[in-house]
Amino acid sequence: MTPSELTREEIVRAAVEILQKHGLDAVSMRTVAARLGVSPVPLYSRVGNKEALLDAVADALLADVAPAPRTGEAWQNYAVRWVSALRDRLTTIPDMRRLLGLRRSPFLPAATVLVAILRDEGGFGGRAAVEAVELLCWATIGSAVLQGVTSEQADHLFDLHIRYLVQGLERDFG
Repeated sequence: MTPSELTREEIVRAAVEILQKHGLDAVSMRTVAARLGVSPVPLYSRVGNKEALLDAVADALLADVAPAPRTGEAWQNYAVRWVSALRDRLTTIPDMRRLLGLRRSPFLPAATVLVAILRDEGGFGGRAAVEAVELLCWATIGSAVLQGVTSEQADHLFDLHIRYLVQGLERDFG
């Protein structure tokens, strides 16, 4: 591959592969360039600096996380499927806490789907729908980084937490 043929998507895909195999510390402009067989120079013109690359990696990892809504599905059931899909994805990302820590943008495409369902199907107002999704995200992200318990305990606590959260949202907004 010549540097002029290199696309942003190929660069991001290479960075994701390095992250998945070697962890976040291994992702650099130099290691991505080496994987692609080019110098680091064309990477900067296509993705920007390392922070921009990590933003793109985070976006790519969560791009398709929102499950498709089912016809006639209650918002409560969709919300549970949505958080479960997000948790499943988060637990597969090496160094997830460090990669996603302060980045909100990777969650936006998935969150937009759930906000729309809460507004359209659940009758939530705009701000209430956004806050509900933020609460669900916090609960899900927290469970994905939970340590000190077995996976069975973590699954049980997550299911319990989400059930109580959805019931509270239903009571207050639905």
